[in-house]
Amino acid sequence: MGGGPAGVLQGMKKLTIPAAIASLALLLSACGGSANSNSAPSTPASSGVLVDSAGLTLYTPDGESANNVRCTGTCAAVWKPLRPGAATLTGAKVITRPDGTKQLAVGGKPLYTFVQDSPGSLKGNGAADAFGAKQFSWHAIKKGGAAAASAPMPSGYGY
Repeated sequence: MGGGPAGVLQGMKKLTIPAAIASLALLLSACGGSANSNSAPSTPASSGVLVDSAGLTLYTPDGESANNVRCTGTCAAVWKPLRPGAATLTGAKVITRPDGTKQLAVGGKPLYTFVQDSPGSLKGNGAADAFGAKQFSWHAIKKGGAAAASAPMPSGYGY
């Protein structure tokens, strides 16, 4: 084969260095690319989403409206309905839930906080879950009722 062990080692160095540089370039581009992607923002303030008086992000599920509140029972223990007085929101309306309690809605969408959130986090944005036979897809909500962009979150996140 020629060249002996020293020749093979030198040949490996020639191959290893370009491979290492290519790997490093790929790693750096992946890291840099995530900052410019369309993934969910890291804080509510940076994306203009609504928060309650404690700084918790406000969410709404797809398919729910002021006249069609579906998150009840166990769902409402994980996704806490926003009660009147828990936030001062321009354009918020008080709606009546199926159990007779009151909840705030913006743009016709009932508002909730997520039990796994802390002030300034968006852990529930893009969440999908089910309670009973009801499926839910959750989105942080912006002023006026528009849903914030979300990165898909795995379903079955502990509930």
